[in-house]
Amino acid sequence: MCYHEKLSNASFDEIRAVYAQTANPHCTLLDDIVGGQPIVAEVGKCQRWIYEYESGYKSVTSDLNWVCEESIQSAVGQSLFFVGSVIGTVFFGFLADKVGRLPALICTTLTGATGDFLTTFSTNLPLYALFRFISGLSTDTFYYLMYIMVFEYLSPRKRTLGLNMVTGIFYFLGLALAPWFALWSGSWRNYLYIASVPAVIVLLYPFLICESAQWLMATHQYDRAVKCLKHVAKINKREVKDEVFDEYIAHFKQTTSDELAKKANKDTFWGMFRTPRLRKFTIMMLLKNMFLALALDVISRNMEGMGSSPFILFSATSVVYVMGSLTIILLQNRIGRKGMAFSTLLVSSIIIAATGFLIAFTETQKNALLLAIMVGLGRYGVVVSYEAEAQYSSEFIPTTVRGRGMANIHVAGFAFTSLNSYVIYLGYFYKPLPSIFISGIMLIAALLCLALPETMNQKLPQTLKDGEEFARHQRWYYFICFDKNKNTKEAEGNNG
Repeated sequence: MCYHEKLSNASFDEIRAVYAQTANPHCTLLDDIVGGQPIVAEVGKCQRWIYEYESGYKSVTSDLNWVCEESIQSAVGQSLFFVGSVIGTVFFGFLADKVGRLPALICTTLTGATGDFLTTFSTNLPLYALFRFISGLSTDTFYYLMYIMVFEYLSPRKRTLGLNMVTGIFYFLGLALAPWFALWSGSWRNYLYIASVPAVIVLLYPFLICESAQWLMATHQYDRAVKCLKHVAKINKREVKDEVFDEYIAHFKQTTSDELAKKANKDTFWGMFRTPRLRKFTIMMLLKNMFLALALDVISRNMEGMGSSPFILFSATSVVYVMGSLTIILLQNRIGRKGMAFSTLLVSSIIIAATGFLIAFTETQKNALLLAIMVGLGRYGVVVSYEAEAQYSSEFIPTTVRGRGMANIHVAGFAFTSLNSYVIYLGYFYKPLPSIFISGIMLIAALLCLALPETMNQKLPQTLKDGEEFARHQRWYYFICFDKNKNTKEAEGNNG
């Protein structure tokens, strides 16, 4: 609320009662207050505000007075964070392939921590945007590089369970605890201090974990790869004879030769746009991933105005990451990739739309519990959809371009999340508008699923030519969970 000397000792209930009589309570400059009635100033605008801090926490918005006409500045500054994430994904991904997963992981983590630390010294938009850009360089890469390292050490049989449970549990713990650290710190600056300190632990990584053995083999560092594998075997209390490692190296060399032969066909990611059917599917996957990435980010951030503390609401609903991982493990192979993607997107769209209308037509304070449940359900649906999409896309993209294809789709999705602050900003015009917008793009993503083929129990495409002909026999309404022959059909099908 705009500051006025007559309100300096008033309670927030009294202040709200005065400003409730104005057209724009947060940004109306008063000339005087007579008998509890505000007299609006005819000229001038607010230069000073009275803030009601959520649980005593001072946000960047209140600290830098980015309110009223200046409220767009936080959205602009945060957008640079996501621009950095796109550039960082490309740069550190390239670095990981050139110098190794471990050095790239250390560099990206320290870059993010440096950006967070420098952000605490921001006093204006240019500095804030620059430092958020630096922090954004690592926001995704430090996660997926560790994901790749774990992925490359797990056997195919254990990957689905291991990766989903590990990321689900620890990502949930991080999300659930972060709001409480923020409240304990008392301000956004102190919180970023705290958040940047643990990054120094990565300096110990070279002494604690090994470089990816697969990357070492791919770069012909066979002796170092064997050393790492022996170290892992020792930790797992397994005795492996040297002859086994020799056989493994010989097998890897043969496999590499076969892969080089495949690459002779010169397939590229952009080649997926040259044939009509594959081009249509590729564009649909790009759009789906972009919509899902934006929806996940907005749903996770848009916690204000729900009738309860955004800190508690964010923390409590973070449990959906564990539930989402369990859902994928239990249902993905039962109802199929297409069925999982379509159903979760459609249901999430309905729930998020219902949440928007509840915000618009009910008193949020009286319905705080109901809104919290709806927010949790919406967030759960988006999480399941997002995690399911990763496997769905990787199975559809032909083997010869899978790595590049997944990277480009991922970057496109992350680039789209740079709009998240602007979507949340829509709430300043009409409170449920962010929910309505997200519901709309989720519904579009669900409809796009209908035009995509099911990949479960299908022989996955190896080349772009295979991709053009893939699942040509399927109708748009085909769902494998309704197929009575799903257990015998395509018995030789490759599921990734």
